[in-house]
Amino acid sequence: MAPLVYLCVRPQAGAAAAEYESFRAAMHLGDEGLERWDLVHDALPADFATRWRGAVVGGSPFNLSDPQSSKTATQRSVEDGLAHLALAAAAGETAALFTCYGIGVATRALGGEVTRAYPEDTGPTTIALTPEGRSDPLFGALATTFTALTAHKEGTGTLPARAVLLAENEGCPVQAYRVGDTLYATQFHPEPTGRAFTERMAVYRDDGYFDRGDYDAIAARVLEASLSEPPRILRAFAETF
Repeated sequence: MAPLVYLCVRPQAGAAAAEYESFRAAMHLGDEGLERWDLVHDALPADFATRWRGAVVGGSPFNLSDPQSSKTATQRSVEDGLAHLALAAAAGETAALFTCYGIGVATRALGGEVTRAYPEDTGPTTIALTPEGRSDPLFGALATTFTALTAHKEGTGTLPARAVLLAENEGCPVQAYRVGDTLYATQFHPEPTGRAFTERMAVYRDDGYFDRGDYDAIAARVLEASLSEPPRILRAFAETF
């Protein structure tokens, strides 16, 4: 059986390696079950749909809504690869789960709108399943409300035409959706433990997600948060696909 793959879209090597480990641990997979492919340095291979049975996409300091003229060649290449993956997953050619930055690329590729109107502060937030989420194969076993971790400057303003809203909250109305049976996307991060998230915060403390002086207070809230539910999505994804 072909393995799953983690697609790295973080230029920072240390943060990317830690994120891979978070995904692998949450999915209960070994290195052979979850391969790595670095989209920052290598384009998505043409045979991705047969090389891997599915993909998970992590976060990034990139923002899809940045003006195209300001994007580096690296960012444009990453977004081209993720858009290709999104179209293939929406067509049922492969399975994919996009998170954080990835949800924006998938949303735009499939005809939805990405906006700066729904940023969320770094740290824990409360997520609520929609009725459709409560009956979804991946989300349905979760508690109807749960805590997850966020840190983003943009969000989905309008869903793609075929998308089914699975989770929401007041700060960012689109927290998760599904397109068809094989494309999933979350605005929140389903993979990190609290400790892993605080280590990631340290890498990006000067990137405008939070005031540098607030690091200790935010980290304390993250470490106190109960994060039992989000990793179950990843485990279900690994088992289903």
